[in-house]
Amino acid sequence: MSMTDPIADFLARIRNGIRARKLAVELPRSNIKLRIAEILRDEGFVQSVSSSQDDKQGQIKLELRYDGRNSCAITGMRRVSRPGQRHYVPAKQVPKVRNGLGIAIISTSQRVMTDRDARTKGVGGEVLCEVW
Repeated sequence: MSMTDPIADFLARIRNGIRARKLAVELPRSNIKLRIAEILRDEGFVQSVSSSQDDKQGQIKLELRYDGRNSCAITGMRRVSRPGQRHYVPAKQVPKVRNGLGIAIISTSQRVMTDRDARTKGVGGEVLCEVW
C-alpha cells in the first residue's frame, strides 16, 4: 500500500507516541524525515535521534523528551503544506510560530531548516510543519 503523505505519517506517529507516554518511537527512514528529526533534536524537542539500516528502507529511533512532571517537550505539531495544498512562502513572509516559542520547518533550495535559519539566510520555501 502506498502512502500519499509520509511526513504527516511521521508527525502522527510522534504524536501517538507522546499520547501513549512512550520513551522512544521508531519510524520508517527517509532523508527528509531524518533531517526533520535532527532539527527537532537540535531545537530541544526530542532527546536523541539514531538511524539504522535494514533490508528495506531503514528506521529512525527518536527518544522523546519529558520533564519531571511527565509532560513532553512537544505540546503540538501541525502539518502545514500537504500534497493537496502546498504552502510556499517568500523570504520576507517566513512565519513565526507562537510568537517565537515554536518552530516552523521549511524546505528551502539550500536544505531543510527552521524558520529562524531561513530568516537569517534570507530564503523562502515550502513550510512543511510547525512544532511548539
